[in-house]
Amino acid sequence: MEKLQTQGLHHITLVGADRQTSIDFWEGVLGMPFVFEQPNLDNALESHIYFDPGDGRLITVFTREDRTPIARRTPTEVGCVHHLAFNVSRAVFSQAVKRLDARGIKHTGVRDRQIFDAIYFEDPMGLLIELSSWKFVAPPGFSYADVLYEAHHLRVAAGDRAIGEAHLADAIELLVARSTKSLSSSRAAKDPYRNQVPVA
Repeated sequence: MEKLQTQGLHHITLVGADRQTSIDFWEGVLGMPFVFEQPNLDNALESHIYFDPGDGRLITVFTREDRTPIARRTPTEVGCVHHLAFNVSRAVFSQAVKRLDARGIKHTGVRDRQIFDAIYFEDPMGLLIELSSWKFVAPPGFSYADVLYEAHHLRVAAGDRAIGEAHLADAIELLVARSTKSLSSSRAAKDPYRNQVPVA
């Protein structure tokens, strides 16, 4: 038995209402460029529209002009999608509450998720959307997953319930130490102030 190894997310496809509602939300609220459109190749009555969420991958939506948005939470039973989360910069995240409030979009306010901050709100179809902003930057040559993998082991060894900022900081230090060279005989933390003479 062999695996079918994935190499990243290709796209996510959602069932939308009319075409303009999707354009107004994905591009008009979340700033995702509307990059491509064609008929749904499996259903001639629907259009298939594509948006770039910021990393070149795709969010796509099946739309149909005789469908209207339904203001209710999408199902969250077993097997259903709970929410979609999108990465935003700290600068954008710091404006999220103000900008959602200005549009009258109900949201949760900022939630501290230990490794990132998040805010949640629903799209016009009731799908829960999360805007997330990492509390760390992965060092060059490493992914966020690399840092989280390392931080997980530190968390477990410490007996902590969840990854915290100290685990992230220590994980980043370990990854950098393993991946870079130094002429020093020891890379341990040191006190450069120990011989400092106080000013009278």
